[in-house]
Amino acid sequence: MERREFLKRGGMAAAGFSILPTGALFAQHKDKVRLGYIGVGARGMNHINEGALREDVEIVAICDTQESSLKICREYLAKKGRPAAKEYTGSLDAYKALLDRTDIDAVIISTPWQFHHEQSIYAMNAGKYVGCEVIAGLTVKEHWDIVNTSEKTGIPYMTLENVCYRRDVLAALNMVRQDVFGELIHLEGGYQHDLREVLFNNGKQYYGGGVEYGPSALSEAQWRTQFNIDQDGDLYPTHGIGPIMQYANINRGNRFTNMVSFSSKARGLANHVEKLSPGHPNAKLNYKNGDVTTTLINCANGETVQLTHDVHLPRPYSLGFRVQGTKGLWMDVNKSIHIEGQTKAHAWESTETWFKKYDHPLWKKYEKDALGAGHGGMDWFVFNGFILAVKEKKQTPIDVYDSVTMSVITPLSTKSLKESNKPQEIPDFTRGKWRNRTNTFALDDSGY
Repeated sequence: MERREFLKRGGMAAAGFSILPTGALFAQHKDKVRLGYIGVGARGMNHINEGALREDVEIVAICDTQESSLKICREYLAKKGRPAAKEYTGSLDAYKALLDRTDIDAVIISTPWQFHHEQSIYAMNAGKYVGCEVIAGLTVKEHWDIVNTSEKTGIPYMTLENVCYRRDVLAALNMVRQDVFGELIHLEGGYQHDLREVLFNNGKQYYGGGVEYGPSALSEAQWRTQFNIDQDGDLYPTHGIGPIMQYANINRGNRFTNMVSFSSKARGLANHVEKLSPGHPNAKLNYKNGDVTTTLINCANGETVQLTHDVHLPRPYSLGFRVQGTKGLWMDVNKSIHIEGQTKAHAWESTETWFKKYDHPLWKKYEKDALGAGHGGMDWFVFNGFILAVKEKKQTPIDVYDSVTMSVITPLSTKSLKESNKPQEIPDFTRGKWRNRTNTFALDDSGY
């Protein structure tokens, strides 16, 4: 589509936001964004890399409790010819001194999940835009805390959900908006990724062996594994549900109403440890997180959604997207499309031609900028969207309502399973504003 028609169909003219930075602490620098980073481990360093590649970003300060992570970041910035960032460490509260600085516009939070809520709340109260890795909080109340703080302070909060910008995901969104699939009926997605070598390692290498977790392990195995031991539920819903929310206009003319979760038995992690190290104590742990968790969601406009969390068993990577409407469907797992009257009857057709035809305008314009960025380039887009919002003092492309809606699936899933698969009401974090809000995601060709 031509840009004018693209924006017209997306309702860009109706955009309006109630949460905007108005605090005196927000720095007045339109040419550069001064960033602080809380957590510079594996994921945090991905964001450090994105910041170091931009002339409009100053990496002012970094915070981490581990010297090994700070050292890697310190050496990386020096190699890139960047000024040294002020370092904060020594305690779990060290981040507060970073956020108390008045020369920081925004913060990127890439710490373990259990710290996101507290650190985000402090950051918004300090007048800093928040770009936070998934997930937002561990309880429903913590999600409401984030919404209430963002509304009270006027400071935007953005979950840095990069899959919303994946090239095929955005091409499918373009097709949805051009009515290629017709009226949407059913959507699927999830996190289907063999993480056994991420959740266990020997402390010296990320992949390739090891059966340890906790302090002696490396990276996410230091903390993420414990969630799989202690908690049953969909522990990582946002990669799947984030794009689905855009397809179905969730919080913008539509909303999730209720959900129910089912979980299989847990065998994958124990079998993995036993195979690598027969008789090891970690093979005898009671892993509460089922190997495959399935969540079913209802929407106000009548669509159904299925989410799958599957990270403990041998399998190829797939987020399992399915976008199905009255005219046809796309399925990610077989990279195929079927459109009634346009593809062969009762047969699949490769997505290659379709996604080339409907390649999203953002990818057409910024492919070269995203070249070499993390996760096939989508890290550039999510980081760019956040930075542009900070520079222009406007709402983030994924706002606080989107952020908590995609994240609250985790505690609700756990509660559903604890209550023998009882359906759970999904909070309306917009407090009714969803009825009149318009979806503007990925409709600004500036890269926003």
